[in-house]
Amino acid sequence: MPNVIETIDVNVPIAVAYNQWTEFEDFPKFLDFVESITQVTDTLTEWKGKIGGIEREFEAQITEQHRDERVAWNSTGGQVDHAGVITFHKLSDSETRLTVQLDWEAKGLLEKAGAALGVDKHAIKKDLDNFKQFIEAKGTDSGGWRGDVQA
Repeated sequence: MPNVIETIDVNVPIAVAYNQWTEFEDFPKFLDFVESITQVTDTLTEWKGKIGGIEREFEAQITEQHRDERVAWNSTGGQVDHAGVITFHKLSDSETRLTVQLDWEAKGLLEKAGAALGVDKHAIKKDLDNFKQFIEAKGTDSGGWRGDVQA
């Protein structure tokens, strides 16, 4: 199972970075492969996207969420099998480090080849760069869920 860990520093306070990250329906604005996300409940989302030009749909269940610290999830159904976590680290009052870890199941020759070549790592790094540009240009979040989900 491929595993990717990527980190980026963003020039916004931790609460702003965290709040924006919990606005899942905004993900298509900075995640290249995401076409839409529907928040079904506080802990369940439905995703539609294209990975390697192939349309994919899946549900993701938030398994753990702690304000300004972390959001963990895993897929629960659909065409993508993965689990991940993003953590938020305060570097200063105006700078935050985000670290994403994603484990996923490569299916088929194209996905296995892409994982072997590091295409997944490159895509996640690019999406984190997109998030950095998005949140720094806004300077503020568009809301956020401040609740807590225990593991």
